[in-house]
Amino acid sequence: MYELIAILASVTIVSLITFIGLIFIGLKEELLKNITMVLVGFASGTLLGGAFLHLLPEALNPESDPTVTFYYVVIGIVSFFALEKFLYWRHCHERECPTHMFVYLNLVGDGVHNFIDGMVIAATFLVSFDLGFATTLAVIFHEIPQEIGDFGVLVYGGLSRKRALAYNFLSAVTAIVGALATYFLMYLRSIELLLVPFAAGGFIYIAATDLMPELHKKPHAGESIVQLIVILLGIGLMAFLKIAFEA
Repeated sequence: MYELIAILASVTIVSLITFIGLIFIGLKEELLKNITMVLVGFASGTLLGGAFLHLLPEALNPESDPTVTFYYVVIGIVSFFALEKFLYWRHCHERECPTHMFVYLNLVGDGVHNFIDGMVIAATFLVSFDLGFATTLAVIFHEIPQEIGDFGVLVYGGLSRKRALAYNFLSAVTAIVGALATYFLMYLRSIELLLVPFAAGGFIYIAATDLMPELHKKPHAGESIVQLIVILLGIGLMAFLKIAFEA
């Protein structure tokens, strides 16, 4: 019972990190527009860094077949492409679409990622409290930059700031679902072998085909330099967290 309380407290705290976007609520519209492109670039970096430096190394463990793992990555990329096509046809067929499709894709991908975070937190708490606590801290510091970037992506994609916060929180709640599934049905832990590379493929697709092309719409030299810097900062932060927590 103590493990369950610790698990629920941890994943609830992780889910509440989504409200870090509140710091942007009071900003004027023009100022928010000026910084959302920076956040889109930062999100591109954190998504790529999360996929290549966190998710894929975790998926490529001694128990997994690397070929099968990369099959799931490809399946993730193709699935997100198909999902984007379906959402476009369903919501924007033959009319102007007010919300970019990558908003929905980002929410789906983030939901899968948070579900996995919940699974990992629960599994480590079942091993020991110390390991669970350390894992929770790692997830929190991993989520903060990603949630800031996600907020910018959702607003840039057409959502109001309040809806962006609400949808981001709903996506984060999947961490609680993943934690409970792992606690009560330990055999579901094997799903991680599929979900981790699948989520990595989804994040690669979002960053490379949706977010980065948006950055190309701001081609001026100064803007391009800022974009490159924030992408590298996003990747660099993910690399720093990887090294720090492994040490």
